[in-house]
Amino acid sequence: MTILRILLWLALLPASAFAQQAYPAKPVKMVIPFAPGGASDFVGRILQPKLAELLAQQVIIENRPGASGNIAVEAVARSAADGYTIFLGNVGSIAINPSVFPKLAVDPLRDLAAVTQVVDVPGVLVAHPSFPASTVKDLVAYAKANPGKVNYASPGSGSQNRLETELFRKVAGLDMVHVPYKGGAGPAVAALAAGETHIMFVTASSAMPLIKSGRLKVLAVNAPKRLEPLPEAPTMQEAGYSGFDTGSWQGIFVPNGTAPEVIHRLFVALKETMKSPDVIERLGRSGVEVVFSDSPTAFTLFVGQESQRWAKAAKEAGATVD
Repeated sequence: MTILRILLWLALLPASAFAQQAYPAKPVKMVIPFAPGGASDFVGRILQPKLAELLAQQVIIENRPGASGNIAVEAVARSAADGYTIFLGNVGSIAINPSVFPKLAVDPLRDLAAVTQVVDVPGVLVAHPSFPASTVKDLVAYAKANPGKVNYASPGSGSQNRLETELFRKVAGLDMVHVPYKGGAGPAVAALAAGETHIMFVTASSAMPLIKSGRLKVLAVNAPKRLEPLPEAPTMQEAGYSGFDTGSWQGIFVPNGTAPEVIHRLFVALKETMKSPDVIERLGRSGVEVVFSDSPTAFTLFVGQESQRWAKAAKEAGATVD
C-alpha cells in the first residue's frame, strides 16, 4: 500500500475510531450520587487511585447528592456518551428509585449502560447508645410498648434503608416515625450518633467508624452471615427475621450510547482494580465484599432482576416518597 493510499484510508476513518483507540485521553469523572461519608463515597475513594493508575489518567470524584441519587442519575444520563463521565450507582439509585418515585426525568435501565458490579456492601441495624434496646427482640418489645415514640433515620424517603425499615416495621407490627435526611447515609448516621434519632438500617461501611468508637451500637447485621469486623453481632435471620439479608450492591454505569470499545476498556480496568490486594484489604475492614460481574451483559441482566425484586418489595411495604 502506497503512502498516498494509506493517507486516504486514514482520512476516511471516522473521528470516533481514533477517540476510542486513544481512550482515555483526558481525566475521567466519577459521579457519586451521595455526599461524602456514605458507603458510595467510601467505595469510590478506595478504588479511585488504582483505577486512575490503570487508565493512566486522573479519576476525579464528583459528589452530586440529592433526591436519593436521582439528581446524579439524571446528570450522568444527560452527559456525553464518551466514557469520560462514569457513575458509581447503587441498588437504591438504580433499582429502587424507579419504583418509589412516581415521576423520574430519566430511566436508569434505559438511559444508562451497565459496565460491572464492583462491591456488595452489607447492612447493619444500629441504635444510639442511650436507646434502651440492645437486641432486635428488645427493640420490638420496646417499640410495641411505646407506639409512635421510636423514630428511625434514613438517607431519604425512597432509599433502600427506608424501605428495609418499612418492611421490618410491617413484619414486626411496629408503629415508628420516619425521619429522612438529605445527602446520603453520612448525614443520617451523624444525626443518629448525635442522638437526634433512635435507630436505622444503614450500610456497615457508613457506620463502622462510629460503631468502633462506641458512638453507635449494633443490634443486628443485615447480611447472609455475620461480619468479620463485628463477630458478636447476630444476623437478622438469627434474630428471628428472614428476608433481611440484602446487600447494597454498587456498580459502574455510563451514559447509554457509549461505544462498546470504551465500555470494554473500563470493564478491564475495573476488573484489575477490584483484584488489587490493597483495594480488597481496605474494603474488607468494613465488611465490604468485592463482587465482579462476568461481563457488562451479565451485570445488565442482574440490574434488571434487582429492579423487579425491589419493585415488588416497595409495593408490599407500601413505601413511597414523603
